[in-house]
Amino acid sequence: MIEGMDHRAAATDASRASGWREPGLAVTLVLLLVGSFVALSVDVPRTLRGIKGDESTYVLMALSLAYDGDLAYTDGVDLDRFYEIYDAGPEGVFLKQGVRSFWEVNGDFPFIHRGTYPDARDDRLYFGKAFAYGLFAAPFVRLAGLNGLLWFHVILLAGIVYCGYRFLRGRTPALVALAWVVVFVFASETPIYAVWLSSDFFNFALVFFAYFLWFYKDVADAATTAVGRWLRSPGSDLVAAVVLGVAIFSKPVPTPLFIAAPVLYLWSQRRFRQGWVVGFLAAGVAVGLLGVNALVSGEFNYQGGLDRKYLTGEFPFDGSGTPFGELGENVATGTVVVEDPLPLSGHLALLARNLWYFLVGRHFGFVPFLFPGVVATVLFWRARATARSWQWVALATAIVSAVGLALYMPFTWSGGGGPTGNRYYLATYALFFFATPAMRGFAPTVVALLGGLLFIGQILINPFVSARESYLAPAQGALRWLPVELTMVLDLPVNVDGPRARVLHSDDPRLQLYFLDYNAWLPEPPGIWISGGGGEAHIIVRNRLELESVTVTARSAVSNRVSVRMGRASATVFLEPDTDASVTLSPTGVYSRDSWAYLLRVSVDDGFVPRLMDETSSDARYLGAAIQIDAVEAR
Repeated sequence: MIEGMDHRAAATDASRASGWREPGLAVTLVLLLVGSFVALSVDVPRTLRGIKGDESTYVLMALSLAYDGDLAYTDGVDLDRFYEIYDAGPEGVFLKQGVRSFWEVNGDFPFIHRGTYPDARDDRLYFGKAFAYGLFAAPFVRLAGLNGLLWFHVILLAGIVYCGYRFLRGRTPALVALAWVVVFVFASETPIYAVWLSSDFFNFALVFFAYFLWFYKDVADAATTAVGRWLRSPGSDLVAAVVLGVAIFSKPVPTPLFIAAPVLYLWSQRRFRQGWVVGFLAAGVAVGLLGVNALVSGEFNYQGGLDRKYLTGEFPFDGSGTPFGELGENVATGTVVVEDPLPLSGHLALLARNLWYFLVGRHFGFVPFLFPGVVATVLFWRARATARSWQWVALATAIVSAVGLALYMPFTWSGGGGPTGNRYYLATYALFFFATPAMRGFAPTVVALLGGLLFIGQILINPFVSARESYLAPAQGALRWLPVELTMVLDLPVNVDGPRARVLHSDDPRLQLYFLDYNAWLPEPPGIWISGGGGEAHIIVRNRLELESVTVTARSAVSNRVSVRMGRASATVFLEPDTDASVTLSPTGVYSRDSWAYLLRVSVDDGFVPRLMDETSSDARYLGAAIQIDAVEAR
């Protein structure tokens, strides 16, 4: 008996010793060490190039929780602290008034009704975003200031890599498992959001950890440690439900769908009670956090309320004395808004187009920005005969999430604000990892790496720049092979580059131009200059009404050839020096948001440098031809 116990103890000790030599653990520790050093040493406001997206709200919340212990935007405190750090105001912050509630009973179902009214406090406001990210990040901010937010992301990133490695390790050789999880994370848009000071990466991490806790027990070897035994126990299901509940509160679309895989899996094992407990626990945590939000601000819905505002330029308590009600833009989100009512056929056509863009769009597509997920799907399909039931449900959930986003927010399913890739779908991306079957070699990983680098390698070289200037990458490289999301013109990254978006070109009709690359210059006398040498300029032409025809008139100082495409229509015009020539096209456009959008492509074969042809000129640009755009609206 003693010999048997000694043998098992020796085996356990050997297993623990080999665990410390596992490549996954070594890489995780290196990532944690190096990442922490970088996160704690950079100048965050300058390295991250100021504020972008929703960062203002999340930064203010984390600072308020870390230093004030509250979630209130207070006169003389929060704005002053933000200016101290950024030397600028919190552009794009979401704030709302506090409210008080009352209850009344009447004969209308459900008979008991809750009403609200302003709390009449003029010295504080509340944040119009979920507080979960700020709550978890606050201890790191308390320790390291604003650098603590990046440090928090590094810790999450290291945890994702190690959990992903452990998940695959039971069915896949160690180095293959490690290579796949590293490529899955780093050859996608994920690193971009790891350097955003907002909740997107946090939400991805929550979903990843929840699914690991639920399904690791189904793929792991026999446990040799107390932690391993707990991970294989029903208790880990409950913790996973809590984690997912936090994710649902933090991002209510589409994360509630993610509970389907674990619940259906438990039911398939005839563990009906556990399935109900897991489902209701996740929902209960989300509802409980909404209740906390109500205790803080008086409103359950952090995106709703009487007066939720989006603020730029002027801010409450900035010394101007402007009342909150007169500031910013009202952006309360309490109901489903139908922005552009269409007939059923119109909605179906819009959905089909959006799903195509969702898959392969130049700015937000799944293929270019989450390419390892494509490889994971192919691997899953090839090994579908051995796939587990929860993997089928996880993949189905990912598909339903995509369709749901395209239906629910057809004009902003990528997240709004001109992001890199689809930030609303980032949390769903975690599901593709858990759909990955066992692998024997490195070939799928190499394919995923090459595909990811092909499309977004230039983004990943410097994620700090790419996160801020999201319009640079789609202007060149393989992304230009892909279609432009014409249903989402107002949310394309070019809108971040203010001067190159919404450029008024004419008044009759009132054409707006969006310059998607740097092969064309903004309008000037004698027109829009297109660069010489064959570089194709991509310009979106937008008009309130459909266009019947578009005439492009070109002029060049040298003999030249100009190629023009607009939708399915194309033409070529040959130019004599200093002589106008025109081509008229019947374009095919895309209807969206009460307007029509068209993609104009223009390339010019040859070029000239004005200062080399005219000694009085100081223009050193290599110009091809100047174009004018004239349009006729359809009757």
